Amino acid sequence: MCSSTDGVKGTALQRKVGLISGICLIVGTMIGSGIFISPKAVLFHTGAVGPCLCIWVLCGIVSTFGALCYAELGTMITKSGGDYSYLLEAFGPVPAFLYAWTSVVVLKPASCAIICLSFAEYSAAPFYPSCEPPVFIIKCLAIAAFFLLVIINSLSVKMASNVQILFTGAKLLIVVIIAIVGVFLLAKGNTQNFSNAFHGSKTSFGAYSLACYNGLWAYDGWNQLNYITEELKNPYRNLPLAIIIGIPLVTVSYVMVNIAYFTVMTPVELLQSPAVAMTFGDRVLHPLSWIVPVFVSFSTFGAANGCCFTAGRLILVAGREGHMIKILSYINVKRLTPSPAIIFNGIISIIYMIPADIETLINYFSFAVWLSYGATVLSLIVMRFTRKDMKRPVKIPIMIPIVVLLMSIYLVFAPIIDAPAWEYLYCMIFIMSGLLLYVPFVYYRFNWAERIIQPLTLHLQLLMEIVPVENKEE
Repeated sequence: MCSSTDGVKGTALQRKVGLISGICLIVGTMIGSGIFISPKAVLFHTGAVGPCLCIWVLCGIVSTFGALCYAELGTMITKSGGDYSYLLEAFGPVPAFLYAWTSVVVLKPASCAIICLSFAEYSAAPFYPSCEPPVFIIKCLAIAAFFLLVIINSLSVKMASNVQILFTGAKLLIVVIIAIVGVFLLAKGNTQNFSNAFHGSKTSFGAYSLACYNGLWAYDGWNQLNYITEELKNPYRNLPLAIIIGIPLVTVSYVMVNIAYFTVMTPVELLQSPAVAMTFGDRVLHPLSWIVPVFVSFSTFGAANGCCFTAGRLILVAGREGHMIKILSYINVKRLTPSPAIIFNGIISIIYMIPADIETLINYFSFAVWLSYGATVLSLIVMRFTRKDMKRPVKIPIMIPIVVLLMSIYLVFAPIIDAPAWEYLYCMIFIMSGLLLYVPFVYYRFNWAERIIQPLTLHLQLLMEIVPVENKEE
């Protein structure tokens, strides 16, 4: 299907992502580095095994509720772009632009950087058994891995989907192995860490919000299918079905994996472990303990692939609406991939990998992302009253988005109230600084920047065989 846009032929994204691929995108993006990094942070902020496990269950419930909200939004508004498209529909261009600005520059590339750095740490670990891998090696591996993923996602949607399916299978295998070993050890009587499980738990209001930050970071990815709605076969059926199957599967897996960790390590030992999954493998899987870092590497590589896949679609949709440079809304005419947007996200993600510290990135990422989740869920509540005539193939009880909105407000404000830090102010200043770009370039449509890069755009069109993408909404 082609059309003419400013004298240039345009084409549309194709629906090539089925139910299995959709489930694999959700599960494969959610199960990444989080379950192998976050257990220490969740335990540290809760102080005991009992509340730690409760946080993991709570985070699963919140993620499921949030995903159900996105299922209603995604079947109401079948544009790709996720949160951006919903904010644009409910509140207009300014909130949507600020979300796109924050996501394109911070949220998406920071997420990709965190996952790739985790991939590099676990990939390098077997080669440095007696010490931590050099930082230079870790960052080189992370950059090389993401460079490869940019190439794969730019070449073929099918190839990227097959990579997702393959690595989702690998990560589910290691999760199942850890969970089965945990059940076996529990049956043998390794239950000492679960007696008096709430002793020593913290009571700080902000500490539990930070525990939730790290737990929900492990669950993050539950909304990824909404970014590719235009490429999803039968989205009215497959979007909610993939969510209903995928997220409970991840929740059960996470709780079982954490129980398995506590059958082998005391809370103190878990906090002191440099890599929780590797310590678990060294203690119970020897001499096959090498499979843990190998499969964790597979897990994080698959999550990075999902992140790369969806980030390109957000940038493409924002460019199509005039909120990004126009060339970022182009797709390859032969391969039907948004290669300019994927390459652009890849460049920013790699920049984040150079000085990145994982824990700092997670806290910064979580504050901003739950601000955006809260705004998106609010858009669902608002459209229940302002857009009553919209078709809603999936309609959830109004209390579910209200609960998610209240949780978002808690996660945004609790750490600020408990332990005020300049970083939160810097984050808000950065988000609002997007207005400095919106006013001249979007509102007043100063197009001198486009005119300056027009010769480059024409050259790239010929070199990369790219054309504008159609706005396809059912």
